Amino acid sequence: MSGDIMNTKEVAQFLGIHEKQVYALIRAGRIPATRVTGKWIFPKKLIDEWIETHAKEGITEARPKSSHIAGVLLAAGSNDPVLDILQTCMRRSYPEFYIFSVNTGSMSGIAALNNGHVDIAWSHLLDPKSGEYNIPYLSTCLSNVKAVIVNLFRREVGFLTISGNPHQIKDFVDIVHKDIRFINRQKGSGTRVLIDYHLERLEIRTEDIAGYHDEVYTHFNVGLAILSGEADVGIATGAVAKLLGLHFIPITWENFDMVLDQSTFFKKELQAFINVLNSNEFRRSVEKLGGYDFADSGKVLYSTT
Repeated sequence: MSGDIMNTKEVAQFLGIHEKQVYALIRAGRIPATRVTGKWIFPKKLIDEWIETHAKEGITEARPKSSHIAGVLLAAGSNDPVLDILQTCMRRSYPEFYIFSVNTGSMSGIAALNNGHVDIAWSHLLDPKSGEYNIPYLSTCLSNVKAVIVNLFRREVGFLTISGNPHQIKDFVDIVHKDIRFINRQKGSGTRVLIDYHLERLEIRTEDIAGYHDEVYTHFNVGLAILSGEADVGIATGAVAKLLGLHFIPITWENFDMVLDQSTFFKKELQAFINVLNSNEFRRSVEKLGGYDFADSGKVLYSTT
């Protein structure tokens, strides 16, 4: 089928489940599907939205407010390939501790932290007025938390396109072309905030960008959309471009931080996580990726007084 429509087999592969489980979800009315000429079809955009919605619901189901399991931290928010490597190193060095994480976007991660459903929010939210990351959002988005912001790393983000950059993308003005299809990130993600900031700065209308309303939920999804030919350009990290063999045009370096409550900062699980972040094993694992700066890793950038 086309990349925008999937059948039951393709949905099963996409979700990593058996095809029979897809039919069970249909019967229970728990997955968006349409029957056409006797066959079930699934618009990919609706499936992506369904995954995102259930990820957010899963946060609240995973842990009610004020409960905690010893040795376990829950996290939500943005995503980065380095986070997966970091958590793998964490399991090797401290097998008694667990950090369970879900990709929801920076805004949703902070909301989950404020509501007491997670211990950590991964965030890289740019404040257009000050040029700062994350800190300006605390007063309006974290009223229930005595916030601490700890830097994980700085990372380079930019345009991704296929090798050779055939469309000669250099800046946002270059994506305003009917023959260039853009792949966007979901509302509430830090990357979406960055995109919309630049479009507003350059007075570019979103309706002039083909594909502006086509959203995916991770940096890898952006790269895969381009690699598969579903899109011509998107914005993600330099690391994803390198891993997928795509052309990379830098835009900026941004702070990728973890936001947490002061009480969480002193937990042994969190301190173990920071130890791994600054360990030689972890640094050796990521040094070949490029596009990262660990100069301030583990440093407290802000703490509520």
